[in-house]
Amino acid sequence: MSLFPIDIEDDARRIVWAFAERGLMISTAESCTGGLIVGALTDISGSSAVVDRGFITYTNEAKMDLLGVNAATLKAYGAVSEQTALQMVQGALFRSRADIAIAVTGIAGPGGGSAEKPVGLVHIAARSRAGTILHREMRYGDIGRNEVRLATLRTAFEMLIEVAGV
Repeated sequence: MSLFPIDIEDDARRIVWAFAERGLMISTAESCTGGLIVGALTDISGSSAVVDRGFITYTNEAKMDLLGVNAATLKAYGAVSEQTALQMVQGALFRSRADIAIAVTGIAGPGGGSAEKPVGLVHIAARSRAGTILHREMRYGDIGRNEVRLATLRTAFEMLIEVAGV
């Protein structure tokens, strides 16, 4: 029995099986999801053939230390930005043995939002060693912390499938 909703469990299973079949490995870099992406993947039996590592980088310092996010990027654009998500995914890919990485940074709420960066704003980036790079800016709205985080997982899984071409 999974800790996750059935659709997320099904997507995680699809990713694990498809990536294992193709010999692909994944790394994750997570901020607002706090490890839920790698948790959903590792909830699937056989995921050790697919999941290399997960970076949980909730603070700016962790983003810089573990993923190599540039301090100037954080200062100019903030932690919740396309630029930061792209640097996070690059760091996760190049500081792992993974073929494909996914990164998320956002504001899950209930607080922490602003007019410019409201609760429910999430930036998700995926990148492959083959050169494919995706970015999506999602505005889920103030739908609740858990709902924002679960919606982020769904989008992240869609992007992993798209980058891998499975």
